[in-house]
Amino acid sequence: MSQYFKHHVFFCCNQRAAPDTCCASQGASEMQAYAKSRISALGLKGKGNIRINKAGCMDRCDDGPVLVVYPEGIWYTYVDESDIDEIISEHLQHGRIVGRLKI
Repeated sequence: MSQYFKHHVFFCCNQRAAPDTCCASQGASEMQAYAKSRISALGLKGKGNIRINKAGCMDRCDDGPVLVVYPEGIWYTYVDESDIDEIISEHLQHGRIVGRLKI
């Protein structure tokens, strides 16, 4: 049986009460929306391609913000849209892990 998605990307968008660290307070929801928009614009959305999802707590907020790419199970942190673009281009499109962002 083949996979439904080539890659399934989960962005931790968990919100914790201050002063606890959380991905949501570091722009995770905005970056998830950006990634979803980019995947759609590149024609990579849907069955056999890529799915971008929000997730609740993935228990790595201290490393965050974080996302994880399946089926590989590669965890990344990121700062801005250029990091998301690099993950999309290198990992999702070309299968190359982005070492500088991997956690």
